[in-house]
Amino acid sequence: MPELPPILTADSITRIGAEAAGAVVVNGSHGGIYAAFLAARLRVAAAIFNNAGVGRDRAGIAGLDYLAELGIPAAAIGHDSARIGDGADMIARGLLTHSNALAQALGCRPGMSCRDAAAALQRGRPAGREPPPELEGAFLLDAEPPPVWALDSASLVGAEHVGTVVVTGSHGGLLGGRPDTALKYDALAALFNDAGIGIDEAGVTRLPALDARGIAAGTVAAASARIGDARSTYEGGILSRVNSRAAALGLAPGMTAREFVAITRRAAAKGGRQA
Repeated sequence: MPELPPILTADSITRIGAEAAGAVVVNGSHGGIYAAFLAARLRVAAAIFNNAGVGRDRAGIAGLDYLAELGIPAAAIGHDSARIGDGADMIARGLLTHSNALAQALGCRPGMSCRDAAAALQRGRPAGREPPPELEGAFLLDAEPPPVWALDSASLVGAEHVGTVVVTGSHGGLLGGRPDTALKYDALAALFNDAGIGIDEAGVTRLPALDARGIAAGTVAAASARIGDARSTYEGGILSRVNSRAAALGLAPGMTAREFVAITRRAAAKGGRQA
């Protein structure tokens, strides 16, 4: 009998490396297309994501069909059953809500525990396909200072984004509950998707951590913008939560992502401390 692939857990699909190849990866990322692309690029045997509240255009699970086209079984657990951004919590408490046809053929069903679903996915056969073509994930929206960047994943934030406004497609949850994962570099301001907010309000836990660093931050409602799609965050996002730093600038839930960007840039132009 062939050896079963290992089950690995990760707080984010961006926080796992070559060891993911040929493994069933239970990860705390949303199940959107960009996260699924990263999983496929790692050559996973199968993957389980968080459904991130499903959200606008079912973006929180759109990656499942994307992976099916590449021959990779995939499923998602409910955002109200385990914390997004926390792989250990997902495998401990997560309950399945969605799966693609390949995962269903292996026995994945709604209501199944994440742990049992991962075991079922071990029975699949590796797709053996080449990784998909590169997906562009970073877009400069406005070069005028302070610049505005649309980043489909917060993992793309680099030193070049210090002092800029970063509009991301990522969920607003800390990875594994660790404050240091809120943002890799000190942006002027940052926007995320609230992933339906979810159990333990996991979808917005980056906000107080960024407050402590003096960074204005907010989340847009999952129903208003496609998670994993930063340009959707900017174009259609409606604020659901803001941190204290953002509130001090006059930002509040119900305002648009475009207003968030305009107000934080205006505050910087007036010479206040970079938000």
